[in-house]
Amino acid sequence: MGCKKHGCDTGSCVCDALANIKKAQDKVERRDDGCSNSCYSDLLSPRGRDNRRDARDTVPFLLQGKDGKYFYATGGIGTRDCFQTVFFRVESIDEDKCCATLSLLEPDMDIEFDKCCVDPTSLCDVDEVERTRECIEVDLNCFCAVQCLDPDLVGDIDKKRHHHHHHGK
Repeated sequence: MGCKKHGCDTGSCVCDALANIKKAQDKVERRDDGCSNSCYSDLLSPRGRDNRRDARDTVPFLLQGKDGKYFYATGGIGTRDCFQTVFFRVESIDEDKCCATLSLLEPDMDIEFDKCCVDPTSLCDVDEVERTRECIEVDLNCFCAVQCLDPDLVGDIDKKRHHHHHHGK
């Protein structure tokens, strides 16, 4: 039984948003809807800020279930670099089934949990997330909210972990 029965039956706005993010990552789109962090604005075009990287190809985002709780995943299981994250990048999407492959973006600090759930206030302390090659398959019908974040949050996929706040050498 799919989880669509328990969630938002109104369709798949999360599915649509992720499909749009994927398109934007594949080819920078031009569209402005007045939100600074909208999933439909000029996601990867420079915003007149200091661009740390030339090729920005990741729109990081958070997902929330119908209970408002942040969706999280654990990466690096079985290694010393095990981590939890609520930050994801869409790698591929099947719009017919509304399923997606997401890669985990590793935050530069540990996310706090309050019993079962991510403590949202702990997310305010994250300065950077790094791309990883850890992936997860998700049914997008299970989510009711997607929040896009600034592409400048994302560090380099092959940068070594645990070098907090060291820009340059």
